[in-house]
Amino acid sequence: MVVCAIFDRATKASPADDTPEVADLAWRLILMIGAVPAGLTYYWRMMMPETARYTALVERNVEQAAKDMQKVLSVSLSQITEQEQQQEQQVYSSPSNYNYSLFSKQFLRRHGRDLFSCATTWFLVDIVFYSNNLFQSQIYSRYLPKPHDSNAFQEAFHVAKLQAIIAICSTIPGYYATVYFIDRVGRVKIQIMGFLFMAIGLFSIGIPYKIYWRENTNIGFMILYGLTFFFSNFGPNTTTFIVPAELFPARFRSTCHGISGAAGKIGAIIGSVGFLWASHGEKENGYSKGIGMTASLVMLGGVCIFGMIITYFFTRETMGRSLEENENEDDQINGCNTIQVSSRLRTRVFTETADCDKA
Repeated sequence: MVVCAIFDRATKASPADDTPEVADLAWRLILMIGAVPAGLTYYWRMMMPETARYTALVERNVEQAAKDMQKVLSVSLSQITEQEQQQEQQVYSSPSNYNYSLFSKQFLRRHGRDLFSCATTWFLVDIVFYSNNLFQSQIYSRYLPKPHDSNAFQEAFHVAKLQAIIAICSTIPGYYATVYFIDRVGRVKIQIMGFLFMAIGLFSIGIPYKIYWRENTNIGFMILYGLTFFFSNFGPNTTTFIVPAELFPARFRSTCHGISGAAGKIGAIIGSVGFLWASHGEKENGYSKGIGMTASLVMLGGVCIFGMIITYFFTRETMGRSLEENENEDDQINGCNTIQVSSRLRTRVFTETADCDKA
């Protein structure tokens, strides 16, 4: 919005003129400015020490993990006794059932269901979320100035303003609602609820779209549309990012989270490209005839219902459980020797559990 306002004042472009050449510079600046926070995040992350869990459990460098925790939490190294270090080295040097790869039957047996649920729900929610973003062009038309009344910068400014209003009224509150309720209600319940209310919102918009909403994009329509974004963020758009970071062992956590995220991006591509075609009820603007807006929105609602079913039957709840508890649960179920990292990780007290009988 700021960039468009500056270029509009500087160029004083007339609505009757063609799009000025300087507009090419404007959108490049907008993209570059958007990359600044990402660049700063990358820099700060590179300056941060690796998590103690990864350093201790994957790299098996307990001393470095203790030093990193001392920097972050100001905990004295004297809290780690020589006996505890020797005990942990003995535990980690012993054979264990942690020596299996990502592409193994053991991984599939232990974590295949979790990876399937995380990747599938992320894939499904991104189909709906990105399609919903493209649907904005159908909504804003009646709230934007006519093309002959505004230049390119003014049009972009008004679109950005409406998007900011949607974000402030629905998207951002949805995130805060998740932050407040996620450890009170649970990840799975929030995800199921989000998928359900997204489906209700899309059905409410889609079914009567052709006979009513298309010509009556009023405040009621905007509320229903905003609620789909609210329950997307107070639901699967947030939880699908959180759950993969909690379900998997430390040495697979980033990989499985990345696989789930990649599945989501495939869903985003399908949602973006597919919705652009499907939403056209007739051949227009270079697009061939699709199935129409009503059928497209109803299909998106059906995708939400499918996501709700996958969540209910396949996604495990992680509320109230530490990462170590989630990791050790699989070992206990499968009857393996386990290394239980105490929940008092900050003091690096490591204990070895009794051997289990092999399943």
